[in-house]
Amino acid sequence: MLDIKQVRQDSQAIAEALNKKYFKFNAAEFEALDASRKQADMNSQNLLAERKKASKQIGELIKTGLSIDEAKAQVNETLAKIESELEALKQQAKDANDALDQLLMAVPNLPAAEVPEGKDESCNVEVLRWGQPREFDFEVKDHVDVGENLGGLDFDTAAKITGSRFSVMRGGLARMHRALIQLMLDTHTREHGYQEVYVPYMVNADSLRGTGQLPKFEADLFKLQGDSEYYLIPTAEVPVTNMYRDTIVEAAELENGLRFTCHTPCFRSEAGSYGRDTRGMIRQHQFEKVELVQFVRPDQSDEALDTLTGHAEAILQRLELPYRKVILCGGDLGFSARKTYDLEVWLPGQSAYREISSCSNFGDFQARRMMARWRNPETGKPELLHTLNGSGLAVGRTLVAILENYQQADGSLTVPEALRGYMGGIESLQVGAC
Repeated sequence: MLDIKQVRQDSQAIAEALNKKYFKFNAAEFEALDASRKQADMNSQNLLAERKKASKQIGELIKTGLSIDEAKAQVNETLAKIESELEALKQQAKDANDALDQLLMAVPNLPAAEVPEGKDESCNVEVLRWGQPREFDFEVKDHVDVGENLGGLDFDTAAKITGSRFSVMRGGLARMHRALIQLMLDTHTREHGYQEVYVPYMVNADSLRGTGQLPKFEADLFKLQGDSEYYLIPTAEVPVTNMYRDTIVEAAELENGLRFTCHTPCFRSEAGSYGRDTRGMIRQHQFEKVELVQFVRPDQSDEALDTLTGHAEAILQRLELPYRKVILCGGDLGFSARKTYDLEVWLPGQSAYREISSCSNFGDFQARRMMARWRNPETGKPELLHTLNGSGLAVGRTLVAILENYQQADGSLTVPEALRGYMGGIESLQVGAC
């Protein structure tokens, strides 16, 4: 959530900054609500002063000739009227504050100054490319055909069990999927300094509000039936980041930032996808990710984004998958993010680079919603943390990239060297062997 003090200081400047995200901030509505709150507070202070003055008037009324009971009755009548007006003003102030909170909860984070202009993904700016796409001497298949020919990828059975946008994996392909998870977790914990955590796959509404999925993106979530208001997680970002909700971290813990990695399934309704990527595993309702989450001091967050993105890149490089890195333009930037790098892996079956990881710096936007803070030793006072996260990587999309980049003319699949130790030394998967 944006800092309300910053919005009050110059709501028009906030509106102009948000134009880069193609979000129309209603500065007039904000100013009117804030003025209503301020007026109610001022009127309340005036009434409190009147109440204090009225309570001292009994003696003065007696001096005018009124009896004690008459003076008390008159003062009590005045106090009752003041109390009634105070209650109305308190409600008015509460309503204005609630409306302000509701308004600000729907306002996205401000983009960083270096975020490029642009309305959609076509305006994202390429930062680098790594690896050379492979030259094939046969007709390239997409991951669906490769996986089905191996006997390891089955969408029909998944549709029977559940519905569309689910998959069943068998044999060597299921084992490779598991091996990818292990490779990612081992690399991030042993080499990149992350602590592995295990978290619930269901969260409450407060957790989703904390990271910015609620209230704006409820349609993209799977809400569970039952006595409690639980949702299936759309990403491990939600439970892992909320571990520090309503928490104050001591400065000594932040020397290199707090780093966590977590493997979870992810559940998304894909309400806004409008029929995109209906074939295969690119966009499913259930998929796996290994998430990277960092909590840092404000002065660390810009550098931390580059570092975290590099950790995700390391997995792609280890698997020798060609990719490119882009900085998202304002119109493609996520609701909570102030700056995001996307890593896009080369998919020869589509002759295109497709997103496999999104690494974002949220500044203090999520921390303000969650009251996630650190104690500044210079002032001794709590201040808001900065939060970051990224996929390190999306497991299903990584499997897709391997199926397409490592396919062979006879239909077999070469196992990347980095995975062979996790797969018992197997060097390839053969047609029908799964």
